[in-house]
Amino acid sequence: MVSEWTAALVSGAVAGLSVDITLFPVDTIKTRLQSKGGFIKSGGFKRIYSGIGPAALGSAPGAAVFFTIYDSTRSRLNRSDDSPLRQLVVNMVAASVGEVVACLVRVPVEVIKQRTQVASHMSSTRIFLSCIRSEGIRGMYRGYHSTVLREIPFSLIQFPLWEYLKLSVARSRGGDSPEPLESALCGFISGGIAAAVTTPLDVAKTRIMLAQRSDVAAAGNIIHVMNDVWRTGGFPALFSGVVPRVIWISVGGFVFLGMYDTTKHFLTSRTL
Repeated sequence: MVSEWTAALVSGAVAGLSVDITLFPVDTIKTRLQSKGGFIKSGGFKRIYSGIGPAALGSAPGAAVFFTIYDSTRSRLNRSDDSPLRQLVVNMVAASVGEVVACLVRVPVEVIKQRTQVASHMSSTRIFLSCIRSEGIRGMYRGYHSTVLREIPFSLIQFPLWEYLKLSVARSRGGDSPEPLESALCGFISGGIAAAVTTPLDVAKTRIMLAQRSDVAAAGNIIHVMNDVWRTGGFPALFSGVVPRVIWISVGGFVFLGMYDTTKHFLTSRTL
């Protein structure tokens, strides 16, 4: 049989690539809605596949790293006699550790992808070279802390809720593991809830990544950026892009977590 580590690695890669490719246009619309220049100035509905190259390149390794760390951390911390509260804490810790490590892969990809999405007249390669020339490697990690500060609360909601919903389904089935479709539906619900709650953090992360070097947002102070967004646009600005974000991540959760469980089940049930 395929090892748990290998199954998590391959399943995460398949899941990440599947969701990023299928839902990329929704992500582009969300990014343009959140940009400082606004939706129309950032390209509107034109060239909504701009930036898909770096997204496709980085989605598989980013998701693979996350699920490898997530599953291995849960395996190390879980005990057979765990209480529901300890299981919740374990899931939250595993998700947080997974996000911190995975963001080392995700953030450079996200920087190039989002800049290409709002400057669709420029190629991803040109934007990458421009970033390296003007800011060096440090520029590729612009927004790392804000991304982690967005991803950890998101994962603290999504993954424990996903595990809880799957457990509830399993109990309703008499202890049997959820079917892939049921797992995907649990991912749909948990992803949508987490996406809505963490939208202000996502807006701040987007502003930081898109900021010009001379802009104060480029410093990466997420609290300062959120205050600026609130001051200039109020509550609606903090939740700009919430509809496409919820759609994107709800459907993404369905595809991502459903594909992950399906692929993992397929791999672990096979004999070499």
